[in-house]
Amino acid sequence: MKALVIEDSRLARNGLLKMLSGFKDLEVVGAAGDAVQARELIDQHRPGLLFLDIHMPGETGFELLETLDYQPRIIFTTAYSEHAIRSFDYRTVDYLLKPISQERLAVAIEKLASEEESDSEQPEPPLELNSRIFVKDGSECHLIEVQSIEHFENCKNYARLFFNGKKAFVKKSLSQLEQRLPSKLFFRANRQFIINLDAITSISEAIHEGYDVTMRNGETIEISRRNAQRLKELMSL
Repeated sequence: MKALVIEDSRLARNGLLKMLSGFKDLEVVGAAGDAVQARELIDQHRPGLLFLDIHMPGETGFELLETLDYQPRIIFTTAYSEHAIRSFDYRTVDYLLKPISQERLAVAIEKLASEEESDSEQPEPPLELNSRIFVKDGSECHLIEVQSIEHFENCKNYARLFFNGKKAFVKKSLSQLEQRLPSKLFFRANRQFIINLDAITSISEAIHEGYDVTMRNGETIEISRRNAQRLKELMSL
């Protein structure tokens, strides 16, 4: 798995890199001292794992995560225990308090390996255009045609789906849903949304070099700059 170290302290950054060199299953593709450097490396390598400090100059680790258009696994590395609860709003593998020992790091890597093994042992079949899915949301039950879903919205540990003027929650991440949804129909707009291309009623250029799309239900969703070119290719002659 590709990994990236994001840590503003040069001493701590180099120490973590040295400890990680002993884990042969990890490919550390780089290290960054702040969110700006980190974002460049993330755009270049799309790592599956971030070793992420929280308190950094400029943006915090949490603020960096909110700007990403995918959800990597996270091992937080911080001197502050008070953020532990919030950290699990993300795909958090572990929360390591500094100073980090080799033994404690090994436990976190073992957790990562266990999660990967669990994911590979329970593959879910891909959905087809004509599939129907069963969703139980609280006391309500829905049998939903995949084609009728207009978009999915990230809600931390859940995703909210919008269909036929209704909405419901499922306990899945957008990344998990993206793996199962028909790629010809559903498109990852940004970190927060997956959209049904057939449910788009209009497209306009956005201020930040992307697009704004208006959905059938009237909601406007921004296509990130990274994904704008891919959308153009998908929807052009």
